[in-house]
Amino acid sequence: MINRSSITLYSLGESAIVIQFGKYIDEQVNRLVGAFSRYLETCPILGMTEYIPAFTTVTIFYDVMQRNYIEMEQSVENALRTFDVTQRYAEERIIEIPVCYGGDFGPDLKYVSEFHDLTEKEVIDIHTEVIYSVHMIGFAPGFPYLGGLSEKIATPRRELPRVQVPAGSVGIAGTQTGIYSISTPGGWQLIGQTPTKLFHPAKNPPSLLRSGDKIKFIPISIKTYLNLKGNEAG
Repeated sequence: MINRSSITLYSLGESAIVIQFGKYIDEQVNRLVGAFSRYLETCPILGMTEYIPAFTTVTIFYDVMQRNYIEMEQSVENALRTFDVTQRYAEERIIEIPVCYGGDFGPDLKYVSEFHDLTEKEVIDIHTEVIYSVHMIGFAPGFPYLGGLSEKIATPRRELPRVQVPAGSVGIAGTQTGIYSISTPGGWQLIGQTPTKLFHPAKNPPSLLRSGDKIKFIPISIKTYLNLKGNEAG
C-alpha cells in the first residue's frame, strides 16, 4: 500500500480533482504517478471522463452531471486505499528507441559537444548510457519529457527556436531530453532523430509512450535509420 499522508487532493475548477503524489520530481513520485494512471485504466472511477498524468500529479476530469466534487474525492480516497503500487499496476515497460545522431538528423550535436568541451562521440555515449524515465507526456501529442539526463551534457535551449522541428527529433533542453512526436516549432538542441513513430492518431492509445515508462536510446547508422523508417511507413 502507499503512504496516504504524503498525498494531497484538491479541486481544479468545477470538474476536475488533482492527486498530488509529491512536491518534487523523483523516481518514487514518478513511479506512483505511472502506476496510479495504469490503475485508473483498469479500474476507472465512476463519472471519470479522462485522466492526465504529469510530473507529480494525476488530474481526473469528471462529469459534473453524474458526480460532485465531494463524491469524487471520496471515490479517489477509496481508490488510494485499495491501490497497491507493488502489484501489477507498477509494471514498467523498458522501450528501446533507435536514434541516428548528428549530421542532418542532429544539427545541434556539434554545438552541444563544443559547449561541454566534449567530442560528438562522447556526447552520444553519455546520452545513450542512461535508462530514462518518462515523467509526463505533454507540449505536443505523444511528446515525452524524460528524466535522467546527465549534467555532463545538460545544455540550454536555443536562443532562437526553430519554426519547424521534424517528427522524431531527439533534443536537449536544460537538464531534460525529449523526442518530438510530431512536426512542430521548438527550441530544444537537436542531437539526433529516431525513425520510431511516437504518435498514431488512429490507434488507441495514440501515444506509444506513457508516464512511468523507461526509455533506452540505441545509436544506429543512417542505413539502419532509413530501413527502419521505411518499415514504419509501410
